[in-house]
Amino acid sequence: MDGTQRKNITPGVRVKIVQKPHQRTGQLTEGIVKDILTSSAVHHRGIKVRLTDGIIGRVQEVLK
Repeated sequence: MDGTQRKNITPGVRVKIVQKPHQRTGQLTEGIVKDILTSSAVHHRGIKVRLTDGIIGRVQEVLK
């Protein structure tokens, strides 16, 4: 599922994010959303979230 739309992301959902230092390499980190940090409904690079382990990044993929 698309990570650029806020409606697809809720706390507790499993996602793959890209952290700021890994944007060039595209290395993804998997985790569970704790907080949604982007307030707008859509963001072209992905909605920014904080995972339960404290890692912050932009959602690239929402997992089922």
